[in-house]
Amino acid sequence: MEQSKRVGIWIRVSTDMQVDAESPEHHERRARYYTEAKGWQVLEVYRLEAVSGKSVMGHPEAKRMLADIRSGHITGLVFSKLARLARSTKELLEFADIFRTEQADLISLSENIDTSSPAGRLFFTIISAMAEWEREEIASRVQASVPIRAKMGKSLGGQASFGYSWVNNQLVLNEAEAPIRKLLYELFLTHQRKASTATALNDLGYRTRNGSQFSDTTVHRLLRDSTAKGERRANYTKSSGKDKQWMIKPQSEWVMMPCPPVVSAELWEKCNSILDTQEQKNVRVSVKAVYLLSGFVQCECGKTMYVRHKSKMYLCGVCKVRISTADIDEIYQVYLKDYLGSINHEEFVAQSDSQLHEKKQLLETTRKERTKLSKRMNDLLTLRLDNELSKERFTEQHKPMEERLAQLDEQLPDLEAEIDVRTMQLLSSDAILTEVQQLHYNWADMTFEQKRAIVETITTSIVIGTEDITINLAYAPSISGNGKNVPHTNRDSYSPPA
Repeated sequence: MEQSKRVGIWIRVSTDMQVDAESPEHHERRARYYTEAKGWQVLEVYRLEAVSGKSVMGHPEAKRMLADIRSGHITGLVFSKLARLARSTKELLEFADIFRTEQADLISLSENIDTSSPAGRLFFTIISAMAEWEREEIASRVQASVPIRAKMGKSLGGQASFGYSWVNNQLVLNEAEAPIRKLLYELFLTHQRKASTATALNDLGYRTRNGSQFSDTTVHRLLRDSTAKGERRANYTKSSGKDKQWMIKPQSEWVMMPCPPVVSAELWEKCNSILDTQEQKNVRVSVKAVYLLSGFVQCECGKTMYVRHKSKMYLCGVCKVRISTADIDEIYQVYLKDYLGSINHEEFVAQSDSQLHEKKQLLETTRKERTKLSKRMNDLLTLRLDNELSKERFTEQHKPMEERLAQLDEQLPDLEAEIDVRTMQLLSSDAILTEVQQLHYNWADMTFEQKRAIVETITTSIVIGTEDITINLAYAPSISGNGKNVPHTNRDSYSPPA
């Protein structure tokens, strides 16, 4: 059973589809069966009954669902098909982008998409790429006009820098703010500290344009802005997405325009030289992980084992069990080679396909039986309306049919959901097996980042014991000889500490 996951169920059925086969209850039961099979918790049900799919983003239930996703109340959304989530491609891409940003999962039962699985994440990557492509198409048309406007000296939107104002599309000095902007440079040259400069400005009673106190961040931004020395940069930043930081464009794309200076070029250069020196001293070089199995190696006592860089040994700080990084990497590769040799991929797929086919046949038989039963009930009703059947006789024959119809309506979503579970398991398992095979056969040609990404996909843990090493993969096919992961011992490569 997969780790418990908090999900919501999305139900949207338009007015013309609210019939027995497409009722809200049918969709909800199918979704609940799927979540039960996965061991997930259903915390919310979002109901949009008799609502068109042309635009759902503004619906109160859609807003409630997105709020729950953003707050972490739920981490996934289950729905019957993509068309039930939204018919508009634009809104579908918007949903996908939001879920990707919040690291939440979309589970579409009819299309067999479950982004909590490797196969589903592949779809998520594709649909997110489509969303990115659409945004870039729109952005490219907007950005095409930006350099032209910048070279004409016109505003590109947004407020003017502190100390300046836009008047008739021209950047001019703001008489109230310009003296404060000049004082900022003079104070920084004296204190040579951004926080001290901000404190001095605040103590003198000066405030930013919106009435807030100056901070070291504000001081830094204004000191770096070349507008103060008479050089206004335009077209030098671009947005990296909603609620994300702006990125600096290549310098070749910048447009430099003259403007009224606040301070001399000499004062501006002195202040920025001080900032350059301070930032060089404070640069911290981040250490990139260089060990393939970091984070997965554990001691049998349950503690994670960390690498001692000088000795390149994984060490348990409690039990003092240790193993070299080279040894465990080699053991891992040997295990994969042996493990792959025991997997009959075609047998696994054939067995899964056979089980899936049986369930689909049963579903089709059940649907046909329901159709026949419904027709018989309609015929019976016609006889009664034509007075060819007494009320008592009608009730006697109709009631058992009505009970059987209710049983079939209850059985259908269960069968559909079971097929959903089996299909997604097959897709996910097949994806993982493919990645495992790629890891072994293409090992020499893969980069460290590629190896690491696949290890993260297929590996649950590597437990180091005093006698053996147990490698647990995220998926082990339920075929004879491969029912579970087994301990792997390599005494030539690994000897327990004395």
